[in-house]
Amino acid sequence: MTSIAIIGGTGPQGRGLAYRLTLAGHQVILGSRSADRAEAAAAELAKRLTEPIRVSGSDNATAAQKGDMVLVAVPFDGYRELLVGLEPAIGDKIVITCVNPIEFDKRGPIGIQVPEGSAAEIAAELLPRARVTSAFHHLSAVNLWANADFSGEDVLVCGDDKDAKAQVQELATAVVGKPGIDAGPLRIARHLEPFTAVLININKRYKVHSGVSIRGLDRGTGH
Repeated sequence: MTSIAIIGGTGPQGRGLAYRLTLAGHQVILGSRSADRAEAAAAELAKRLTEPIRVSGSDNATAAQKGDMVLVAVPFDGYRELLVGLEPAIGDKIVITCVNPIEFDKRGPIGIQVPEGSAAEIAAELLPRARVTSAFHHLSAVNLWANADFSGEDVLVCGDDKDAKAQVQELATAVVGKPGIDAGPLRIARHLEPFTAVLININKRYKVHSGVSIRGLDRGTGH
């Protein structure tokens, strides 16, 4: 099984994805600015798991160095500085970003206009050796942690490295029970990331934890 470093693993999205990935048999290293906080979150998660325990915690750089893949699940604020600091530890690994550039005003959530196009494209610029993908943007953190059924939802994956994208599509099976959908090149992330603001508005209006489902695909062929 793959070892996955989750940068921002103590936050709601990172913690929820960590839970689902460990349940599926993957080794997970929770990363945080504070190693103590990451270790405490790992201990909390371990209480929900049966043996063998496949989760640990450390500072972000150590987590990134240990993982076969690096999943970034942090707020957009401070994101650039974080990636610059982690570049030596990440190197040429597969990076999955589920960062959503969103801000809130009096009218609710709205996508932030990113000069580079998207958080994923920022990662590709700041991590030139890494194979950057974008995925897991639209899964409810509440549902991830609550053992909700994700069989009716899809994970949309985009990226410019064909092999990296295929590996992340397969990794999605651990979370939603089926491979992720190839949504195109990395630049498509600029459309996927702000769509999360739409889901937040729906959730608030209807008191739900909504997700995304793609209709019309032949799941046997991927077309």
